[in-house]
Amino acid sequence: MRNEILEALMAIQRQGEQLLLTLDDFSYATPLPEAFDASIGAHYRHHLDHVDAWLYPKEEGIMDYDARERDPRLEMDKGAARTKTLAQAAACERLAADRMNQPVLVRCSVAASEGNPAPLVASSFGREAVNVVLHAVHHYAIIRMMCRIRNIPLPDAFGVAPATIQYRRGLATAGKPGN
Repeated sequence: MRNEILEALMAIQRQGEQLLLTLDDFSYATPLPEAFDASIGAHYRHHLDHVDAWLYPKEEGIMDYDARERDPRLEMDKGAARTKTLAQAAACERLAADRMNQPVLVRCSVAASEGNPAPLVASSFGREAVNVVLHAVHHYAIIRMMCRIRNIPLPDAFGVAPATIQYRRGLATAGKPGN
């Protein structure tokens, strides 16, 4: 029996792969002045970093979102990003659904204070998978705006939160307009 959270994470990775197949190298790697000089590749690499932090904790039982690799090659080379995406999706496919209840500690800076390490917070593997999915949707939404600036069409659901998609379906069923 598959786990709905793992299915959502694999769906996010499939969306990412389709994005990478849609973009040319220039659109992927070149910063946009309208987007604070960020590139689509930078946002996509950031997403991959969070999936790695979730899949491959550096310390047993501790997911550290601050200790990400931040490999600049993944920002510039969409082929490398696609290879990473496919490897992460395969790793998710191999995970056991019962792992979702496994307790973990999470480190993630919530303040920019000097000299204080980020606190460790109790969570679960599954809760952090939800976080990774929603974090991806957030960055996909930014990527969607960047693609719009470049006149690159994307599927309607790309960068839209699952709850928003469900809400819109309900409105459409009821015959009401809405966002």
